[in-house]
Amino acid sequence: MAREGRTGDRIEGSRLQLDLWHPDCFTLEITERLPGGLLGHGVHAIDGKATCRFTAYGRSVAELETLVEAIRASSRTDSVREVDHQYATGVETPGTETVTTGLVVQYALADSINDALVSRGFIPDEPVRITGGREHWTVVIHEDRATIEARLEEVRTEKDAEIGVESMTTLHGGVTAGMFRTDRLSERQREVFELARRRHYYRWPRAVAAADLADELGIAEATLLEHLRKAESKLLDPDSPEHDR
Repeated sequence: MAREGRTGDRIEGSRLQLDLWHPDCFTLEITERLPGGLLGHGVHAIDGKATCRFTAYGRSVAELETLVEAIRASSRTDSVREVDHQYATGVETPGTETVTTGLVVQYALADSINDALVSRGFIPDEPVRITGGREHWTVVIHEDRATIEARLEEVRTEKDAEIGVESMTTLHGGVTAGMFRTDRLSERQREVFELARRRHYYRWPRAVAAADLADELGIAEATLLEHLRKAESKLLDPDSPEHDR
C-alpha cells in the first residue's frame, strides 16, 4: 500500500531480488562446497537462539544426506531436527530429480542476517534460497529508492555483508509491475527461469541462446527448454495442469 512521505511525495514501495553473502553463516559455508541447497522459511528468536525452518534439497538421497550431515556437523549449528523425513521425489524431466526433507535448525542469532534486514523494513516475500554459497532474497519494502539504498548500506556495514540488487521493481497498489510470482515454481524451474531472465533471454533480439544457458547450468538444451516451458506455463496460466507439477 502506498503512503505519504515526509515531503508529501507518494511512496509506492518496491520488490527487490537480493543476492548476498555474509560471514559466519553455516548455510553459506556448506552450500559453497556441497551440491544441493536450502530454502529458508523464516527465522525466529527462541530462547536466545535463531531458529529457522528449512527445506533441504538435492538431486539424490545420497546428496541430500551428505548435505544434512554437514549441517549437523557444523560448529555453527546448535541443534538440527528433521521434521518431515520424507524423501519426496518429483521427476520433472528425464534424468532430473529433486529429493527434499524438512529441517528445524537452531544457531547463534548473531550469525543470522534476517533481523538486520527485517528491522529496516525489508520483508521477505518468498522463501530464501541458499545455494552455491550465496543467499537469494526476494523482499518488499515501502520506502523510496534513496532510503532503500541507504538501508542496504547499513546492513552491509553492520553484518560485513556483500549485497547485490539483482532487480528492483515498483509496487503499485500492492501489485508488482512486471514481476512474476516465482514462488509458484519448483526450485529447479525458478533457477532456470531467473537465469534466463538475468541473461536477457526474453528480450528481443535475445541476448543469449538457450544452448549457452544450458551450458552454464550443465544440462542439456532440451532439458533447459522443458524447464522454461513448465515455468512459463505456471507463471502465465495459473490454471494450467502444469501448475501442480
